[in-house]
Amino acid sequence: MVRPYLPLNALRAFEASARHLSFTRAAIELCVTQAAVSHQVKLLESRLNVTLFKRLPRGLMITAEGEALLPVLQDSFDRMADMLERFEGGHLREVLMIGAVGTFAVGWLLPRLADFQEKYPFIDVRLSTNNNRVDMAAEGLDYAIRFGSGSWHNIEATRLFEAPLSVLCVPEIADTLRRPADLLGQTLLRSYRADEWVNWFAAAGITYPAPLLKGVVFDSSLAMMEAAAQGIGVALAPPLMFSRLLSNGTVRQPFDVYTSMGSYWLTRLRSRAPTLAMSAFHDWLMAAKEDNAARLHEPEASNSA
Repeated sequence: MVRPYLPLNALRAFEASARHLSFTRAAIELCVTQAAVSHQVKLLESRLNVTLFKRLPRGLMITAEGEALLPVLQDSFDRMADMLERFEGGHLREVLMIGAVGTFAVGWLLPRLADFQEKYPFIDVRLSTNNNRVDMAAEGLDYAIRFGSGSWHNIEATRLFEAPLSVLCVPEIADTLRRPADLLGQTLLRSYRADEWVNWFAAAGITYPAPLLKGVVFDSSLAMMEAAAQGIGVALAPPLMFSRLLSNGTVRQPFDVYTSMGSYWLTRLRSRAPTLAMSAFHDWLMAAKEDNAARLHEPEASNSA
């Protein structure tokens, strides 16, 4: 496609003038004279055969034609500026858009993200969190890290690991718990998956009476664990994702009983061809996953020895 001549100076003069509604302030931004800005805008108006501004005694008023042109120019100039900023030290900085369920982002990814940035300094990670509900296409995501069975329509999923759930609570509550049945007298914090506590009690050998399924329901394990850390109740959450709270003594895990509700998965749209940044993140994540698995098995190896 052969593009027509683009009067870039005139377009820049108009865009700056429209933002400021002033030729004078636009001239200051562009480091030219007020007369030069006014001249460039007049040239653009002549080329387009429209009036872009109504000249007023104390400034400018943009016309309907100007309002139609302005957002297109602003978007174009912003995209060009963003691209130019991505060049640094002779390298093109790539942007990697990642969405992650909040528990994984805070409990596992963030503590390791500095390592990725050190290994790949020219990849800019844009991380957004969610409660496991995500529209990758609408949000423009390269990857989404989700929790579940690994079956999503038109999605390629790579299993990362399980993060089984167990009881977590403040030490004051943990000290009152001698056996799993003692939990029946506690406030049990719940997620939107109503069968979690039922499954955990089954793993502990207890039939959990369904009428006790009442109280606040959280759509995020992060919010639920904050409630648990405040002593509001007992949470059922993945200890792997809350190791910091466990290590500093904020919460304790009173029972070595677990239930698994699924796994964490690295997912992408099947229609999304992997970029170099995506491949780098995939390989780094797989290596970090293997390293994490090796660390988890170290105590077992030493105990068996």
